[in-house]
Amino acid sequence: MLHKTRVLVVDDSALMRGLLSQMINSAPDIEVVGSAPDASTAREMIKTLNPDVLTLDVQMPKMDGLEFLDRLMRLRPMPVVMVSSFTEAGSDTTLKALELGAIDFIGKPRSDGGRSMEAYADELVEKIRAAKGARLRRPVAMPLTAPTVKPAGSAKGAANGSNGKIIFLGASTGGTEAIKDFLMGVPADCPPILIVQHMPESFTASFARRLDGLCAPQVIESQGNEKVESGTVYIAPGHSHMTIKRVATGYATELAASPPVNRHRPSVDVLFDSAATLVGKKAVGVILTGMGKDGAQGLLRMRQAGARTFGQDEGSCVVYGMPREAFLIGGVEEQYSLEEISRKVLAAAAL
Repeated sequence: MLHKTRVLVVDDSALMRGLLSQMINSAPDIEVVGSAPDASTAREMIKTLNPDVLTLDVQMPKMDGLEFLDRLMRLRPMPVVMVSSFTEAGSDTTLKALELGAIDFIGKPRSDGGRSMEAYADELVEKIRAAKGARLRRPVAMPLTAPTVKPAGSAKGAANGSNGKIIFLGASTGGTEAIKDFLMGVPADCPPILIVQHMPESFTASFARRLDGLCAPQVIESQGNEKVESGTVYIAPGHSHMTIKRVATGYATELAASPPVNRHRPSVDVLFDSAATLVGKKAVGVILTGMGKDGAQGLLRMRQAGARTFGQDEGSCVVYGMPREAFLIGGVEEQYSLEEISRKVLAAAAL
């Protein structure tokens, strides 16, 4: 008999609890075993119901979602999917939640157009399934030291400043923390790095700002048409595909709000395909944790075009989906743990 994934829904809105429960229960392999309006009720229900996965509202009365999550991950670690509002404050809080150990997040369902409730329900269910099988990260307390002081302009230079290598990176579930860890191992004068992380558009600016404050290179959300330079990391905005294009002075970023690819916009495959076509053996491809298969075919095309290609290994992935798919079809040349991969990628980019 099928063992259903048991979910506890935590949200201060009765309407939202009912809506989320209805969506989750529509999946044959998942059931909502309870719903709680606040953290203290949730804590008691976790003890009695022993759920497999928690959906947790970011903003709640009495004890907010972050404080509750912090305690939960220290005392009884379990897979958590955050349900967040699409605001700048909501996105900052959500990124902190991922830092504290939440597996993934989804915006609150909205009836103001956007996508259909059916599409939202599909995504919610998919994220709960991935969370159930995900590897829990041990939350890492951020250092209290001031962020890296960036030398003003000293690390800048065209991509062809030294050897013209450019790093292209894609990630999804678990990727916000994996990308942070990757970039923490990268010096201020690194080769240009172009990144696609599956994320709604209201979150990518917050993500880029957070990384910029933590990492040695400059990190920006791409606006399109930026010159691709060393010492800079370009994050694809959540509303558009990002590619690279040739310009008179070397390369520049390009954005396109064309239809989703592999159900994603931005898509890793779109970025990797442009790298394979235009940069070839001067490119280095990296695929990190994430569910699904976006980026697998693109990484294979990069490798076939002469690029060096790297994948995160199963043991260090939150979800070994995208790197696994890329590895199985021969797109990944070498696999490494998250601790090792930035060093190996930088070594390949230096050749």
